[in-house]
Amino acid sequence: MSEPLILGIESTCDETGVALVRGRQLLTDVTATSMDEYARYGGIIPEIASRAHLESLLPTLDAALVQAGVGLDQVDAVAVSAGPGLIGSLTVGVSAAKALAAVLGLPLYGVNHVIGHLAVDELVDGPLPRRFVGLVVSGGHSSLLAVGDLATDVHELGGTLDDAAGEAFDKVGRLLGLPYPGGPHVDRVSQHGDRTAIRFPRGLAAAKDRQRHRYDFSFSGLKTAVARYVESLEDDGELVPVADVCAAFSEAVNDSLTAKAVQACLDQDVDTLVVGGGYSANSRLRELAAERCKAAGITLRLPPLRYCTDNGAQIAALGSAAARSGVAPSPLDFAPDSGMPLETVVAR
Repeated sequence: MSEPLILGIESTCDETGVALVRGRQLLTDVTATSMDEYARYGGIIPEIASRAHLESLLPTLDAALVQAGVGLDQVDAVAVSAGPGLIGSLTVGVSAAKALAAVLGLPLYGVNHVIGHLAVDELVDGPLPRRFVGLVVSGGHSSLLAVGDLATDVHELGGTLDDAAGEAFDKVGRLLGLPYPGGPHVDRVSQHGDRTAIRFPRGLAAAKDRQRHRYDFSFSGLKTAVARYVESLEDDGELVPVADVCAAFSEAVNDSLTAKAVQACLDQDVDTLVVGGGYSANSRLRELAAERCKAAGITLRLPPLRYCTDNGAQIAALGSAAARSGVAPSPLDFAPDSGMPLETVVAR
């Protein structure tokens, strides 16, 4: 008997994603984005994002079904992002998923968007090991997770105390006058700079912080250090070495992320690190993580760039994992949760 066909719906922020997954096989993944609409504002506008989901969801669903060559009557279960995310955007996806589940009489899984960033790796590299450490890095999250089972056993080791990695990159990009969103542009420019030219501070590097916040991150002070450096040069009438600033800033962020991720693997006695989230597309993060994992004898699993940003495949993959593990579906009256705890995999 074939594994169930899972329809996944993603709508946490500015991407509307719909995918179909059977087991660990991706049939199709279709994404519509409203990112270009926010360039003039320098950030996401929640109301615009919600309206974009309303406009995009049905066309995206239709396109996914056509590409996969299946009808709604062949779907066995529906999975949807229940949180974390923008409440208006989440509500659009959850409402659509509930309607489909109710009309078709299907089980519904309201799943954790962040954990989905780890689950999507199964669609590329096959089953995940029994135990591993997950590093999820994005515009809103920088989190270390100890995972025994994607659907039933996720423990948060630590996270950001202030700005997430992607958020810090966007803010530094704005500070340097780079286009929105700043993260990819800072990464691109950094590749032409000298990452040793400026020594920016590493957050939580003091001895007391290393003990108390062993798996936590802080990038707000780093962002402030960059701002002060740039302002001091501008006040003196000197040119800002933008490429060097980007490279040194990138090195400070990625040094913290990869050092703590590898340390978590060693502490947890696991031999696999899985990295996911929009910021996992960062070139220096991928390079440094590969170097440090190799040196420590740790297997690194990184999704292809197309699965780094938000997508329906990650939600369908996590829904599939929940179904395989025998997790009970969510009740139809569950509510979207903008602050969904990272240890809650399926909404109740």
